[in-house]
Amino acid sequence: MEYFKLFFGVVFVSNLVLAQFLGLCPFIGVSRKQSSAIGMGLAVTFVITMASVVCHLLYAGVLIPLKLDGFLQVSVFILVIASLVQLVEMVIQKVSPPLYKALGIYLPLITTNCAVLGVTQLNMRFAEYGAADGFVRATIQGFGGGVGFMIGMILISSIREDLEGADVPESLKGVPLAFVITASLALAFLGFAGMV
Repeated sequence: MEYFKLFFGVVFVSNLVLAQFLGLCPFIGVSRKQSSAIGMGLAVTFVITMASVVCHLLYAGVLIPLKLDGFLQVSVFILVIASLVQLVEMVIQKVSPPLYKALGIYLPLITTNCAVLGVTQLNMRFAEYGAADGFVRATIQGFGGGVGFMIGMILISSIREDLEGADVPESLKGVPLAFVITASLALAFLGFAGMV
């Protein structure tokens, strides 16, 4: 039950984008079309999950025992994240060139996405839970963070696609309207607060 509460909490209550406002650059930039939003959501989910797993293992198994956790953790985490993003970029370019083109500059920017680094930093607290339990919690939080990011991407892209043909004032077209939608979604997700 604790694992479910952790998963539900990170997906809905503490959603990376809609509650913590991490990772807004790709969230706003790639959410015009639902197909590219789903592709970005899947890519971020994979990177966050794998980065959570690898970074937790490195943090608990290498950095803490060698007493390097105070000053090397961010450098190690960014190196892991950059490697995973390169892997994802190569796979997407080979498997789906149209998606690779649609994601554009936002795909390599996953490396600097503060949501990915934020989850790996949050996972450091699980090192005190013991090897197996801490690993499971870090994995759940990473996967849940990615799922929450993808849910947000799907919601905003659906709304933006529906509003594409609407009569919107010129001053609200594009990014301003995306921020208004994001704020509205954040208010809706605020309704989950207190559930976990």
